[in-house]
This record gives sequence, C-alpha cells and structure tokens, in this order.
Amino acid sequence: MSMLKTMRAAILLGVVAVSTAQAAPAQQEVEALVQRFTAAQSGFDPATLRALTADNYIEISPLGEVDPREKMLSFYVKKDDKPRPEIALDELSTRVLGETAVTLARVSYSMMAGGQSRTFALRSTFVAARQGGAWKLVSAQYTPIRPQAPK
Repeated sequence: MSMLKTMRAAILLGVVAVSTAQAAPAQQEVEALVQRFTAAQSGFDPATLRALTADNYIEISPLGEVDPREKMLSFYVKKDDKPRPEIALDELSTRVLGETAVTLARVSYSMMAGGQSRTFALRSTFVAARQGGAWKLVSAQYTPIRPQAPK
C-alpha cells in the first residue's frame, strides 16, 4: 500500500472514530428523551410532554390519525380518576444523523378495562432534532403489533 493510501485510510478511520464517539452521547440523550416522553404519557403529564416536544411536533396515532402537538397534548389532560395504563419501553434502536435522530422502539401497555387486564404493544418511531442545544421530539408514529396467532 502506498504512503498516500495509508494516510487516507488513517484519516478515514480517524473521522469514523470521532463520529462514532460523538454519536454515542447523542444516542443516550435521545433515548433518555424518548423514555421521559413515554413516562410523561403514562403519567398524563401534558406540561412535561410540551417541554419535550418541538412546537411543530406531529404524530401518527395507532389509529392512523395525524395529530398535531396541541391535539396530542389534549389527549393527556386527566379528565377523571380512572387508572392510567402502565407503559414499558424496550427494544430501542437509535440512529443519530447529525442534528436529527431516529429511534425505533416497542411500547407496551398494560391496563384494566372492564375489570379485565389488557395488554398490547406498538412498534414506534420517534424523530428528534437538536434545537437550541437540546433534543426535542418532532414526530412519532405508532403502529400496533399484531398478537401472535395461537399455535
């Protein structure tokens, strides 16, 4: 390998190493943002949801409806004392693309409905953007995961 090729390879490896090192903290920050967002949903906390989302936030509900930020926030205003669902977040996979990040996750819900325990899960996509030095969610999409057919 020529000296020039060796230098190019070393520079490329250095750039990749620096990019990877910078992406790791951003990945952790974005995943923490998604976890705080999910906890605020579970707690029906619209003030925290507002703080974690950008002004132009928009989501696709599990029913396929397009909900702008204000509609999403209105859903989380507690109107009664009914028990709220427990929400668990796992299977997170985050890709940081500069000032934007995409997180895929499974969001699982457990709740009582009609005196019976009900559980279901959604495959979710969260899009975050760095705004003013902080990560904010700009979009989310929720797709129901079909229950496995009985064997």
